[in-house]
Amino acid sequence: MNMLISVIVGGLVLGCTYGMLSLGYSLIYQASGYMNFTQATLLMFGSFLAWQFLGMGIPFIAALFLAVVIMFFIGWMMERFVIRILVNKKAKNVYVVLATLALSIIMENAAMLIWDSRPHYFPALFKNNQIQIAGTTVSKESILCIAVAFMAMLILHFFLNKTKFGTAMRAAAQSKTAASCMGINVNLTIGVTYGIAAALACLGGILVAPTLYVSYQLGAQLSAKSFAGAVIGGYGNIYGAIVGAILIGLLETFVGAYVSSAYKEFIVYGVMVLFMIFKPSGFFNAKVYEV
Repeated sequence: MNMLISVIVGGLVLGCTYGMLSLGYSLIYQASGYMNFTQATLLMFGSFLAWQFLGMGIPFIAALFLAVVIMFFIGWMMERFVIRILVNKKAKNVYVVLATLALSIIMENAAMLIWDSRPHYFPALFKNNQIQIAGTTVSKESILCIAVAFMAMLILHFFLNKTKFGTAMRAAAQSKTAASCMGINVNLTIGVTYGIAAALACLGGILVAPTLYVSYQLGAQLSAKSFAGAVIGGYGNIYGAIVGAILIGLLETFVGAYVSSAYKEFIVYGVMVLFMIFKPSGFFNAKVYEV
């Protein structure tokens, strides 16, 4: 029983972290129709910013807020000064996708130059970090990660469905031409979408950082599985992204605990490939577009 609870909590922590990235993938794809390979690198960069601010003596909440705001603007600037220019020049879709891959590599190398290649220990968020759940010891950081991730997802749901700007974002996702005719600033909504995706990635990185070392390779460790979560849930569907990512996190920890850690990657990516072959629209039947 103790092992089962530990495995479930570990799977939820991983799943919520993947979910923050998967949400970003799906938000951007829904808003612009492009895949974005910078998400995981933004997670890594945001984690480093928070680590830097904490090292300067800034309280955790303030460090988190600063990092999230900075990453929002970095995400917005990437769309404004790279993606939008390529789109306006009517570049092929594959060139836009390759540009995001290039930006990811640039940011990864920038992080290595700024903070060096060594893994850095992220300070613990709690002095007494252990709590008991049904007789099983669980870290408070794990519970915080799960709670904040679900809270962020609920806030995003409210924002998209209950605010004027959220409605504008959904309208732009349905038809950019129709949204423009209705007076919606499509460029602004897409730029803000990139910013929100970057902020979500940053938040996910900060929440998982205390359980992992912060390094320039942190994003690479998480990107492929968060992408798998988005595919399984339905690429472009934000609710599917959450469900798919949590399923991937749970699958990974259950296979590692009850089968063998040697089979984790094989099974996780095998499931993703099966979904791409037999149900490319995912659980939530997202529309499948050609790139």
